[in-house]
Order: sequence, then structure tokens, then C-alpha cells
Amino acid sequence: MPELLVRRDGAVANVLFSNLAKHNAMSFEMWQRLPGLLQELDADSSVRVVVLAGDGDKAFISGADISQFEKVRAGPEAQAEYNKAVDLAYESPVLCSKPVIAKIRGICMGGGLGIAAACDLRFAAEDAVFRMPAARLGLGYGFQGLQRFVQIMGAANTADAFFSARKFSARDALQMGFVNRVLPVESFDKEIAEYCAMIAENAPLTVATAKYTIRQVVKDAADRDLAGVDQRVKTCFASEDYTEGRRAFMEKRTPQFKGR
Repeated sequence: MPELLVRRDGAVANVLFSNLAKHNAMSFEMWQRLPGLLQELDADSSVRVVVLAGDGDKAFISGADISQFEKVRAGPEAQAEYNKAVDLAYESPVLCSKPVIAKIRGICMGGGLGIAAACDLRFAAEDAVFRMPAARLGLGYGFQGLQRFVQIMGAANTADAFFSARKFSARDALQMGFVNRVLPVESFDKEIAEYCAMIAENAPLTVATAKYTIRQVVKDAADRDLAGVDQRVKTCFASEDYTEGRRAFMEKRTPQFKGR
């Protein structure tokens, strides 16, 4: 049964897209579930980092489950409901105050690319294969969806991916700027776990403030919440963690941050 699974590794919450029979294609129910699940993890103070990954080692997400389209994406009303669910799912990693990392192995196509683009960081194994097949299906992508791709890898590379609908490798994705790192398959899990542990050791308020501020930077100037940024910065300086960070530095020890 297509579903979203959560596996905890200390302060790291791993969300697995599980639909193994269809290379982890996103069912309508999976699109609907993702925003609420990320909100739950965001509200859990014991979670410091969220990792989105595919179940198994064959695929991150192969796209939307096209077999459902005749049932849930045919008429105008159904189309609108489906698109709303997808848009909310794409927005959910952005709205999560904690770092959200896309851990990409194997197939990453269509909606998988869209979800990865909404994450803060994207790490790919050397066996990852990417494709945006919208032009082969007659699908249209809206402004926000395309905007994320352009912000990540520029207008020309976005045009290449969307116009051609071609497959491209992990190394191509790195060169295009879509992924941050390409890692060997044999050390993929270990290196990402180590990176997440490094983030989890840092001051949560500082990390959340950085994520929020980055989000404002990429917005149009008229839409930026500069007051919200300023308030978050002040909260950092007034926090117990700031005191702990200073003391740990002076005492030459590892700080123990609590997120307050």
C-alpha cells in the first residue's frame, strides 16, 4: 500500500516515500499526507533535521502515480483538488522551520524533482537518474513550481530539463546546480547520517533563523518579512543557547543546545 513511513534516528526524522511496486510513485493520498506529517515533525522539539527519501534503493520518487489520473485528475474539479494537494505538498518542506534534506537514490522524476526542489539541500547517490517528463505528458507547471527550479539551477538549465524531458545523471544534476553533492553509493547512507548529525548538534534557533532568512532573501522585496527576520535574530541573542554557545567556546567543550 502506498504510504509515508517515519523512521527516527535520534534527532533525525527520516520520511520514506513508500510505493515499491511503482518505484515510490506519489499517490493522491501520499500528496495529501505529506504537509500534515511535516507539520507534526516540525512541532516535535526532539527533531532537529528531516530527511526525505525513497523506500528501498531503486527510487527516490518516480513521479505522480499516473494510473490514478483518470480517477482523481480528469475533470476540472478533480484537477483543481489534485493540484491543490500537490501544491501544498511542495510547499511543506519550505514551510517547515527545520532543515529538510532530499536524499536521492535511483529514480527521481516528475513530482520527485518537484519535492526535491522544495527541500533545503539535495544529496544524490551516484546511481541517481533525473527527469522532468511533463512535456511528454501534457502537464503544466505553475509559477511557484518553475520559480523554485529557476532559483536553484537558473533559467537555462530549467528550460533544458523542461523543454527536452531528457534523462540526466547525478553528475549532470550537480553541474546544473540542482544537487549539492553527489556521493558514492557504498558510503551514501553513512555520509548523509554524519552530515545530519552535524546539523543536529548546532543551535536549533540559529538554524531555523537562517532557513527563514534565506526564504525571505529569495522572495520579491515587497513580500519579504524583514520584521520577522529581525525578531528571530533577537530571539537567538536572548536565548539560553547563545549563553551556552559562548560558555562552551570559552571552556573548549562541545555545546549542548536545547532550542531555547
